[in-house]
Formats: sequence, C-alpha cells, structure tokens
Amino acid sequence: MSSSPAIFDRSLLRARQQRARALGPETFLIDRVADELGERLSAVLRQFERAADLGTPTDAVRRVLAAGGKVGTIVDRVAIDEEALPFADNSLDLVVSALSLQFVNDLPGTLIQIRRALKPDGLLLAALIGGDTLTELRESFAQAESEIEGGVSPRVAPFADVRELGALLQRAGLALPVADSDRLTVRYPTVFALMRDLRRMGAANMLSERRRTPLKRATLAKMTEIYARRFADADGRLRATFEIVWLSGWAPHESQQKPLKPGAAAQRLADALGSQEISTGEKAGESN
Repeated sequence: MSSSPAIFDRSLLRARQQRARALGPETFLIDRVADELGERLSAVLRQFERAADLGTPTDAVRRVLAAGGKVGTIVDRVAIDEEALPFADNSLDLVVSALSLQFVNDLPGTLIQIRRALKPDGLLLAALIGGDTLTELRESFAQAESEIEGGVSPRVAPFADVRELGALLQRAGLALPVADSDRLTVRYPTVFALMRDLRRMGAANMLSERRRTPLKRATLAKMTEIYARRFADADGRLRATFEIVWLSGWAPHESQQKPLKPGAAAQRLADALGSQEISTGEKAGESN
C-alpha cells in the first residue's frame, strides 16, 4: 500500500471519466497528443513486440499504435490501475500513456513499476498535463475567492513541472531520460465553454481536498469578470493554456550509450536516442 498522500480522489476521477463518456467526450487535446506520440515513436529506429497503454482515457493512442506498424501486441488497458500495475518484470518492450499519469498519487512509485515491467532496452513514452496548464483559470478563481470569501480553496490540480518530472525519470532508474514540454493555447468564447470542455474531458476538479460546499454565485461571477479582464484577446475570446510534458526513458541495457563527463558531450541526446528533438514553445489553436 502506497504511503503517498492522496492528492487525487481516484474513485471520483473514474466517475468523472464515465460521465464524460456519457455526455460525449471532448477529445481535441488527447487526439493531438496521440498524433504527436505516434510521430515521436516513428522516429525511434526499432520495433516493439509487446506494448502497454496505461490509462489513456480514449482509444486514440491504440489507434495510432496499430496504424504505425512498429508495435506487435498491444496489451488491453481497460482493467489497468496505474498505481498497481499487473505486469511481470521484464515483460514489456514499450509502455505509452497519454494524459493519464498526472492523476496518479504516487507517480514515483508508478514509474518504478514501469521500469521493472520493461525488458532491458524497453522504452517509456508518456505525455502528462504540466504545471502551467490552466494558469488563467487558477489565477482567476484564486483572486475571486480571496475577494469574495476571504480565502482560497483548491480548484485546479497542482500538476508537476517539467524539471520535477525529469528528475522522477532518473529516480526511477530509467536510462537516457528526456523531459520536454509544449504549450497549446486554446481560445474560448466564454469561461463556461472552457469549463464545459473540462467536464467532457473528465477533468473537472477531483482533488481530495476540494471544497465540498457549492460554489457561490458571487464568486463565480467575480471569477468570470476577472478572467475576461485579464485573459481576453482583442476580439473578446478568452485564452486557456494547456501544457503537455513529454517523458521518455529506457530500461537500462549494456548496449546503451553511457553518459559522458560534464563538458565532454560530443553528440546531442536526441541523436543518441534516434529521436526528434522538439523545443518548448506555445502553439496557438482553437477548440471546436
């Protein structure tokens, strides 16, 4: 049993995801991530006999893996709990995950389990929601609650930043760890359109320490006013930031390139991995 604090209510998370499927899920973000996962995997010059998809809430990643021609068997993800993986040691060649692992309470423990499940020279490739996600909504709620209610309650999850996540790869014992991030700016006509998308992503507030009392109308009205004043473009549409953090690492193997001493690098890490190096940057986009 993990001793990590229960930041996320995992039962509520599953209920929210089930509700999103019933409402008709909003998939623009996970579809985008699945496509990029496929592109990143296509740059890796090898085949993967047995792969597992951990917790991805739609079939987008499985479709990409099946179409890419690099993966043999894809392990059924339906019954997998990311906090208690059912895989034997050295049983997988590839583990992927899209927009799921950020809701794991013991992410260091999950990464260690993944490393153990990977065969030597097996690959982890995962995308998580990063710490800059929904900064506009978080700041607007915090200011509104402070002004109306005299205090602040957690409304948006405290996701980790790219540096912390990169360190966790090393802590888990994964070789050649790489962590990078990308930002997507989505524009909405109203805050309520953004909140509707979050519900249809199954990503509404599932923090264990969330406030149980209903949100006051005055606080909600103040939040929408602050958001519109601080984060609107000239045409009146509102910006919402989504940061995607990409993690990759390999189960150790004697054939892998060994780290050089500081200052002695003669080759980029991306070249050593046989992968494409993608720089951090904000990309503009718009939801349907």
